[in-house]
Amino acid sequence: MFRLPRQRTHQRFDALGRRHSPQEFRHRLDTPSLRGVNIQRLFGSQRAIKSVEDFTEFEQRAAYFDGDPVIATKKGVNVLERASQVHFMAEMQELFDFPPAPKLNVLGRLDPRKATESELRGQAVFFGKGQCAECHPAPYYTDNTMHNLQAERFFKPQMVNGRMASSDGPIKTFVLRGIKESPPYLHDGRLLTLEDTVEFFNQVLETKLTEQEKQDLTAFMRCL
Repeated sequence: MFRLPRQRTHQRFDALGRRHSPQEFRHRLDTPSLRGVNIQRLFGSQRAIKSVEDFTEFEQRAAYFDGDPVIATKKGVNVLERASQVHFMAEMQELFDFPPAPKLNVLGRLDPRKATESELRGQAVFFGKGQCAECHPAPYYTDNTMHNLQAERFFKPQMVNGRMASSDGPIKTFVLRGIKESPPYLHDGRLLTLEDTVEFFNQVLETKLTEQEKQDLTAFMRCL
């Protein structure tokens, strides 16, 4: 996605240098991978934008300025023409395929001739006890819809690094193909590694995975 320089006076950064939106209740701005965008049907995390054309147009109009149309107007908005610019940009983006996954077969499952024992055990956890496939079915490991994890069950609203931690509401199911290439994880980047992500969902879904199961599940996800 083509991006213009942001005005630094309207940015907020946390201790790790990650960019935040200017409001306490808005998530920080993340840059999701565009690999495999051709199979996605939802864009913008919680915005639920329904096409890559709409997402491209939205990004161009306001997202460069943290969704602040006033600042965008002051800076000068380069409005794209839908038929001759937005459409062509969307066509180009839909050429971005997933990175290679040599251990997966055509159905998105591990080829037992290529996978390790740990990776095969992790696949069994993914489609079984871990309940991951409920939202991330093969072959692309997304159901192209949204889910509310209700993580607020486990904490009271509190300020963390200038951002209010509260209920998130429905969040889109991100694609897990090529997931090892795009840390940090979750919609707001709160999980720095795949290990953190596995532990987070182990707690939220209350799956009670053992340490070995978590290690195997992480090994499987690195194959996607």
